[in-house]
Amino acid sequence: MKHLSLRSAAGALMLLASPTLLLTPAAASNARTVDPRTRLAEEFARLAKQTDGIVGVAVQRVDGSVRTTLNAGTTFPMASTFKIAVAGTILSRVDRGELKLDQMITVDPAVIVESEGIAEQMPHPGVSLSLHNLLELMLTRSDNTATDVLTAQAGGPAAVTAWLRSLGVTGQQVNGDTARIIYRAYDITPGSGTFAEQIKAALAADPAKFERAEKGTPNKPFNEDPRDSSTPEAMLDLLLKIQSGKALSAANTKVLLDIMERCHTGEKRLKGLLPLSTVVAHKTGTLLSIANDVGLVTLPDGSTFAIAVYVKGDTKGTDVQERVIAEIARAAYDYFVLVG
Repeated sequence: MKHLSLRSAAGALMLLASPTLLLTPAAASNARTVDPRTRLAEEFARLAKQTDGIVGVAVQRVDGSVRTTLNAGTTFPMASTFKIAVAGTILSRVDRGELKLDQMITVDPAVIVESEGIAEQMPHPGVSLSLHNLLELMLTRSDNTATDVLTAQAGGPAAVTAWLRSLGVTGQQVNGDTARIIYRAYDITPGSGTFAEQIKAALAADPAKFERAEKGTPNKPFNEDPRDSSTPEAMLDLLLKIQSGKALSAANTKVLLDIMERCHTGEKRLKGLLPLSTVVAHKTGTLLSIANDVGLVTLPDGSTFAIAVYVKGDTKGTDVQERVIAEIARAAYDYFVLVG
């Protein structure tokens, strides 16, 4: 499948590089009048047809002013991509002297949320980690426990949304931590007990929830819920604010982007079809029928473009979702290399 995807990407590259290839003289004459950015948008739409869900895309050079989108204005559940905003809010508090990267934070066992990281490797009481290490776990491993600890340190979801608004980022809002987002995705009414206890009780009461989780069955009301959602262009705005140094100090901008470059999740998404040496600072998100990846991609000349790709409502599965994201990222990469 990867070989086919590479051929597809190569074909798109050729079309962008030379619009007259494989066309009749009359068609070639017409093709010369088509704006390359229009053709890129058309390529995004073509690639999106591989999934039966809805795909949202936004791309823009960091030093540019023109962006290309697909389904602009449509909101998508952020899933774990909201963790970028949490990290930004934390680091803005560090900039103001309200928090320190080396300060130690105790992880209350009651707030542990299942995911790779703390829940798997440190399940017993007695965990205390620096703010910096919590950021690392949240962004590189998508650790849900670290995220919920940091969301509290940020001042709660409302404080994260307030930080976004202070940057002029609209179209994106944070309303809950990961535990609350997961409860809503699985139609679980929060009650007493730990996250693990509540999930176990909910699945025992309604085993169909587990089946839906295993199959990644779309939850349409959740997918359309404006809470904890973003438009592709709103996420693009946030990435561009961060990269340009308008969101944080130079030191903490570097802290954030360095961690995002070490992201271990989503190897088959934005990075999947890019040259192996490509530097990508990104964050993924996965939940039921949702697959996302957003970030900053460094081009061979050292310039950078921001990209946000969201997929919701897909029933074909992870392989298809990730292939769509990878091929869209490659199409954008080829466009910026060839067209600028």
